[in-house]
Amino acid sequence: MLYYLFQFLEDKYQFPGAQLFEYLSFRSAMAILLSLLISTIYGKRIINYLQTKQIGESVRELGLQGQTEKAGTPTMGGIIIIISTLIPVLLLADLANIYVILLIITTVWMGAIGFLDDYIKTFKKDKEGLPGKFKILGQVGLGLIVGCIMYFHDGITIKEKANPQEVISQEMMLGANELPEMGPEQKTLTTTIPFVKNNEFDYSKIISWISPDLAKYAWIIFIPIVIFIVTAVSNGANLTDGIDGLAAGSSAIIVLTLGIFAWVSGNIIFSDYLNIMYIPRSGEMTIYITAFAGALVGFLWYNTYPAQVFMGDTGSLTIGGIIAVLAIASRKELLIPILCGIFLVENLSVMLQVSWFKYTKKKFGEGRRIFLMSPLHHHYQKKGHHESKIVVRFWVVGIILAILTIVTLKLR
Repeated sequence: MLYYLFQFLEDKYQFPGAQLFEYLSFRSAMAILLSLLISTIYGKRIINYLQTKQIGESVRELGLQGQTEKAGTPTMGGIIIIISTLIPVLLLADLANIYVILLIITTVWMGAIGFLDDYIKTFKKDKEGLPGKFKILGQVGLGLIVGCIMYFHDGITIKEKANPQEVISQEMMLGANELPEMGPEQKTLTTTIPFVKNNEFDYSKIISWISPDLAKYAWIIFIPIVIFIVTAVSNGANLTDGIDGLAAGSSAIIVLTLGIFAWVSGNIIFSDYLNIMYIPRSGEMTIYITAFAGALVGFLWYNTYPAQVFMGDTGSLTIGGIIAVLAIASRKELLIPILCGIFLVENLSVMLQVSWFKYTKKKFGEGRRIFLMSPLHHHYQKKGHHESKIVVRFWVVGIILAILTIVTLKLR
């Protein structure tokens, strides 16, 4: 809203300083500062309100050290993250931008599902919360919305360079400091493949090799892929939220990395220099990303060990959904196994544990386990590691994965 106000002041009255709001860098800096202030200052008030309403965590006995002390800690703290993200975005972002709209829908949609789950756990005293099939249904619904918008909306396009001969002649005429002309905007399902030269892949090729006419039905392939990514990443974030600070800290690292990709992909100069896909209007996602990163870091103020508040499914499902949509919108979803490696191993540890237990029970009559406990962070707790050490080491691994992801910009 401030974005439109200062745009009006600049256009109508040439108001001093109003032009600053045209720059992504300025609005991004303002977004992260504002979200940090909201989450740290007003976060405490929200925590106090949750305590007043006795919205506390009911801890299941899992035999983990320090577990019983956490009973009664306020949950639903994901509200802090959601509010601290949306307020700066509504004030500073271009709300007509389709990518911003998509991220707001994701936040509200997944936040509502998570809130309903936490509400059932807290007020209905049902430790299972929202049945799993309804969570999956909600994730599938969001994936369907995101996939349809990405495929059908006219504002979601890419631009490629003019053909190589034109680029060579332009560079000879314009000089090295001038940019070659980009081609027209085009609707395409092209995405980025890491670690390979000419690293762009069009999903439509999965079926168009049979017949070129089938390319128009590529949505049959693309939308289920989007649904799978949204479901997998949101569940991964949900499983990672098991010890103080782990999900919020790991997610902040991932989100800031995606912010770099959104920035360079939405900037014609950087995308040309790095020889990556130029995605018009996607740079506006940087405002959302910085606000979201600030909200996560601010939430950590109260969520680090010993936590004063838990994010609950209100936070973890929302975080996972946003990360998935950011990766899809910036055409970097195939980097998720690297960038979201923490989420991936947490997911895999549960899948392997459950599958092996069922298999051995059927074969030997007694279920056996691969890990002392799953998800993986509980395995290390069972081994006697303090949760603060586990969290910091997971963060370090997350930083390494983030650096490796960024390196893919040039390592091909």
